[in-house]
Amino acid sequence: MKPAVGIREVARRAGVSNATVSNVLNRPEVVAPATRLRVLAAISELGFVRNESARQLRAGRSRVIAYVVLDAANPFFTDVARSVEDTARAAGLAVYLCNSASDAGREREYLELLHEQRVEGILITPVDAEAERFAELLSRGTPVVLVDRESQDGTRCSVAVDDVLGGELAMTHLIETGHTRIAMVGGPLSIQQVRDRHEGALRALAQAGLPPDALTLLETKGLRVAEGRSAGERLVGLPSARRPTAAFCANDLLALGLLQSMTQQGLAVPEDLAVVGYDDIEFAAAAAVPLTSVRQPREQLGRTAAQLLLEEAEGDPDHVHRHVKFQPELVVRASTTVSRGRRPRS
Repeated sequence: MKPAVGIREVARRAGVSNATVSNVLNRPEVVAPATRLRVLAAISELGFVRNESARQLRAGRSRVIAYVVLDAANPFFTDVARSVEDTARAAGLAVYLCNSASDAGREREYLELLHEQRVEGILITPVDAEAERFAELLSRGTPVVLVDRESQDGTRCSVAVDDVLGGELAMTHLIETGHTRIAMVGGPLSIQQVRDRHEGALRALAQAGLPPDALTLLETKGLRVAEGRSAGERLVGLPSARRPTAAFCANDLLALGLLQSMTQQGLAVPEDLAVVGYDDIEFAAAAAVPLTSVRQPREQLGRTAAQLLLEEAEGDPDHVHRHVKFQPELVVRASTTVSRGRRPRS
């Protein structure tokens, strides 16, 4: 394997000192134009590529931030990540994208690796927002910002959406459209967002004067389409006297799986089962039955989180942790809107 070209070879080809080559790479304004052009020509001829890792090691910091997502298969997180990347690029930084896949062990391994890489800072949608490993990172000087999670102890910045309100919006809509037996599909309940959305659903039931058992919880092992299909089979298998006529899903992937299951079993949406999702991903509006969904401001989440991380990475001793919470919005489509003259089947 041919050895990499170094600064010494460039300096020799251009007839200048190593220090002059270094200045061209790092402070070109201090080098005379003719000399700068000669060095750049030598760099091009020799195919020199600067050793960024070595530069970062000397500087003690990198030009990279990282985003550890909960589930890279969920378009919600890829939309957030795209906004993070746009903000980072505008600041001259690159982004490492890591997928924990809702696995605490995998998340821990990524965080350790990212610390070893001396990244500028870490954005994370964590499996557990209060895990001790975040305190460890902070003690090592690595800034951490929570995305789509609240910081309960205030020791780090966070950007989130009011998921309790989101659950309330979804459930209130189903109640107002005439449903009194409703399922909530989502899980595991160890995920904070799922718990918050469930809490909001129960709050809406109480405000409507309905008993808690008007809500049937169909807990899932994850938040994927396949889990939504499985939940649909379980729902249809319930005794008809207590079978829900509507379902609130903890995210759109579950809702899309539920829609598929209803179609496969010959049931109509929304006549046999009204369905509400959460996130309002692009596929929600494009579904065979356009999906009513609780919209989260994905671009704002990513942009704001990245901005907070960049501010914190500046190392300002007067930095104050900020906790930004956005409001969700219900977007009503055909999956809950029965045609005029028809009513939900009970």
